[in-house]
Parts: sequence; C-alpha cells; structure tokens
Amino acid sequence: MNARRDWRDAAACRDEDPQLFQPVSHVGAPNLLQIAEAKAICAHCPVKAICREVGMTEPSGIWGGLTEEERDAVVRSGRVAA
Repeated sequence: MNARRDWRDAAACRDEDPQLFQPVSHVGAPNLLQIAEAKAICAHCPVKAICREVGMTEPSGIWGGLTEEERDAVVRSGRVAA
C-alpha cells in the first residue's frame, strides 16, 4: 500500500459518503449545512493536516476542513495551510 493511501485509511471521513465533501454550491442553506457537516468531520480528523496539504492542489471539494475558496485564499496569501 502506498503512503498516500495509508493516511486515507486513518481519515475520519473514510466511512462517510464522499459526496458530502463535494458540495454543489456554497450558497443556500442546504449547501451551507452540507459544508458545515463535512467540516465538523474534518475538525477531529487525525490526518487533517495531510489531507489539507494534498487538497491544496485539488480543484474542488472540502479537503482538510477547507473549501476550494478557502484553499485558494491560502495559496494567494502565501501562507502555509495549518
């Protein structure tokens, strides 16, 4: 098994529906609730930092507790995602 797969085996989301982490939009109550639910799972994940790092190059979805807009803001600011 490769290292990329190993961290996913420890992820808090491993048994969740992957669609939860792919909201259709960031507007409207249902989508905001979906984002909040996904982020709540990420909040207590033991591999959140690794997930966030991997997600910095992903075009969509919630990775390490950040939406694509939040990841873009991190990249634009030059900060390291913590």
